Amino acid sequence: MGRDLFAFSRAPSWRRVAGRVLLVILTLWALAMVAPDVLRLARPLGSLGFSVDGDGLVTDVRGPFPSEDASPAWQAGLRPGDRLDLAQMRCNPVATLRCATALATLGRLPFVTVGRRAELVLAAKQDSRPGAIELVARATPFSWWAAAILALDQIAAIVVILAAAWLVWTRPGQMTWGFFLYIIWFNPGQSHGYYALLQAAPAALLVQMLAGGLAQGVGLAGFLLFALRAPGGETAPRWRKVEKALPAVAALLALLLVSATANAFGFRTELLIRAGAFSGFAVAACALAILLARRRDQPPIAFQRLRWAIWGCVIGLPSLALADIGQQTSLLDGVWGHTPPPDELWEALRLINGLLCLFVFEAVRNPLVVSVGIPLRRVTILGLLLSAPALFAHEHYNHLSHQFQQSLPLPGWVWLAIATFVLFLISRLHEFATHQADRLFNRATLRAARQLGDQILDAQNFAMIEAPLAAGVLASFRLASASIFARDGAIFRQGHRAGGGTPQGDLAPDDPILRCAQTCHPIDVAHAASAPLEQPVFAVPVANRFDCFAIALYGPHASGANLNEDERAALAKLGRLAGDVWAKLDRESLLRRVEALQSDYESLLRPVETLQVDLAAIAAKLSAAGAPDRN
Repeated sequence: MGRDLFAFSRAPSWRRVAGRVLLVILTLWALAMVAPDVLRLARPLGSLGFSVDGDGLVTDVRGPFPSEDASPAWQAGLRPGDRLDLAQMRCNPVATLRCATALATLGRLPFVTVGRRAELVLAAKQDSRPGAIELVARATPFSWWAAAILALDQIAAIVVILAAAWLVWTRPGQMTWGFFLYIIWFNPGQSHGYYALLQAAPAALLVQMLAGGLAQGVGLAGFLLFALRAPGGETAPRWRKVEKALPAVAALLALLLVSATANAFGFRTELLIRAGAFSGFAVAACALAILLARRRDQPPIAFQRLRWAIWGCVIGLPSLALADIGQQTSLLDGVWGHTPPPDELWEALRLINGLLCLFVFEAVRNPLVVSVGIPLRRVTILGLLLSAPALFAHEHYNHLSHQFQQSLPLPGWVWLAIATFVLFLISRLHEFATHQADRLFNRATLRAARQLGDQILDAQNFAMIEAPLAAGVLASFRLASASIFARDGAIFRQGHRAGGGTPQGDLAPDDPILRCAQTCHPIDVAHAASAPLEQPVFAVPVANRFDCFAIALYGPHASGANLNEDERAALAKLGRLAGDVWAKLDRESLLRRVEALQSDYESLLRPVETLQVDLAAIAAKLSAAGAPDRN
């Protein structure tokens, strides 16, 4: 049963069609949960101004408002420590305002539509009687920082959902299906607008919450399936028993997460909610342990791809699990003095989880990837650039916003434009910083390229050009293979060769590699997932602006990592330099041949000239001998 879980590849045509139909339906559902929140950029949602835990205990009465006095819950007399009467608020029947309120508050849904009514029933205290409280949601205050985080979250969520669906569409299999089912629920997107709309229909909201629990359980098990099969889609024999247990794991997780909604029917479920949140930590730890254990069995190319998935898990899974605990439970409220932290903090952590999706997408999509250290450097720089404005906005936003609104009142769209401009400046600064960081970390590559360029400039013959381009590059760049194909008329013949596995013999006239000879520009060479490590991935023409003299083919690094941008640029520069030197040697060789031909011509002319002199002398003698004696 475990081997058939999420299996849609190698299936009959009707099953493939059914799989694609299911894929489209699930993709639309996932997009429908995140798309409504885009409207919050123009029309903020409302809030009742309080939150409760899974047992109905009121933990906060301020919510997203700047002070408790602005909270509808505080104004209605609700205080921390009050408790909802779960028996009185249970969903029986479902289609009631009280049930909708129970589903929203006990489900820790922080936002509702503006003007939404809520009906609460408080449990009796020793000094008071139980009573019903009616609240009306007020619009939440606008924050440009929250709007920026929201925009980034929703864009990232839509991109990763479509990317995961594309992987299933183009590479249907258990691995890609497992990852897609995980992404349906565990993506960076916010779904507050979606749930706010569903609160008008309590039955639909209840169905969504139950379906969400099932989706989370299946998604977590699907991610474990992905960890067992990444990056090639196959499971090693020693992991098959674990894979067979995944359906049971999915069922247990789904049962745990679905049972957390029982508080809407009068049961206390805070412990179940916490257990469900911590199950994300458990699954993340198990998935990471599986990936780390499997990396020892991978060949170099697959090892590099697996490193992308591992680092994506190291960065993304803890941030997502921490955000789930912060938003779904009250465990972390005490860290902020029994006041919930700003919602933007958790949404920023969910945005970090988008890196997991990006790294996994790259590892599955590309049969050959660059070293994972390159994107990690860029992510680190981006995090440092964003941390300063994030801390500034968190610490000083309310104060500065109040001052600006008094001295320079601006509409919300202006603040959104300002936030967009600030993000543009940060992106440009990030581009500049990453470029400088890449140059810093690639100093050895650039230094080796300069040394090889000096050797090429000093070349006295064509063999002295080929050696640095092949053996020199192989050793300096630590590649798996390098070879030169020199032009001989209309044919490119095998020349200097270093490493193993490179093509031998002449290049066929219809070989796609010859495109670089026609355009005099480097090209990438397709590398199949099952191809040997030494297969070329980059073709560099040894050419000047007008002519191509040879083609240099380079494989990936011996470690299995692909060539990065700086290395490709350095190799392309070496190809142009070698082309200039090759043309110089060609010209010198041609001049020598002309001189040799001229010398041969002159040497042939000397006997003729001597013969002409001799003939002239003979003719003169004959003329003298045959002349009449005038005396």
